[in-house]
Amino acid sequence: MTCGSCEAKVKTALLSLPDVAAVEVSKETNRAIITMDNHIALPDFQNALGGINAKYRISAINPIETVEMAKSWLHTYKPLLLIIAFIMSVSLITSSNGLTLNAMKWMNSFMAGFFIVFSFFKLLNLKGFAESYAMYDIIAKKAKVYGYLYPFIELTLGFAYLTHFNPLFVNIATVVIMGISSIGVIKSVLDKRAIKCACLGDVFNLPMSTVTIIEDLAMTGMAVYMLLIIN
Repeated sequence: MTCGSCEAKVKTALLSLPDVAAVEVSKETNRAIITMDNHIALPDFQNALGGINAKYRISAINPIETVEMAKSWLHTYKPLLLIIAFIMSVSLITSSNGLTLNAMKWMNSFMAGFFIVFSFFKLLNLKGFAESYAMYDIIAKKAKVYGYLYPFIELTLGFAYLTHFNPLFVNIATVVIMGISSIGVIKSVLDKRAIKCACLGDVFNLPMSTVTIIEDLAMTGMAVYMLLIIN
């Protein structure tokens, strides 16, 4: 690569591949740092650049290390999936009577557990969370103090659901807060930005992906559903 145009062409070609989350290209070092959601074979990258006879050729700096570093989707999101599974299990047990499940009670219990547990992980390293959150949240970008307040907002919502405090107000607040949070997440995923998801604070290194979108929208959706039932 000899110019900025070369960098742009290579970056665009590599980003066109499915499962490529982000690409950083440098003509000074003649290197591309590629972040993948799933491992992609080297020939696939070469084909994206135009095949073996193309102007640009790509090779791995350390092929063995590259393969070893590739993680499966399940391995990457294991902490998040386990935490959600535990919260879901406990909420199902506490909201069922024999074989009968009270859907409203389950959603209320799940929301309480979700907000309390997720705020706990954020509070373990409040500064680390706030810095990560400010990278993509539309409010935290402009007012960093919001990143420091957000875990306490989640904790308050969690206790509100737990104690059944003013369900109408609490569900409206959840729709607004989680809806706004979803905007930054969706934008980051669509822009293919390789940034860290702050949903579990600074404890786990989770990449931003569609999983985060589903998480936020699911919470928003449950709050909307409960609002409709209340009204």
